[in-house]
Amino acid sequence: MMGYGGGLIWFVVLAALTVIPFWKLLPRYGLPAPVALLAILPVGALILLWIIAFRDEFRDRQGG
Repeated sequence: MMGYGGGLIWFVVLAALTVIPFWKLLPRYGLPAPVALLAILPVGALILLWIIAFRDEFRDRQGG
């Protein structure tokens, strides 16, 4: 009998698959990487996607 352990494992796997890309992307948009932990919640991921969509990725880079 698996109980709740199987559900917890799936939650951790899916959370990691969501948080890791945000962790890598957010510093490019001027946000600290730990903010990616908000992506664990579906609403947090949606908010982060909107922030990324409407921010200028190259605003801090020179010559671009």
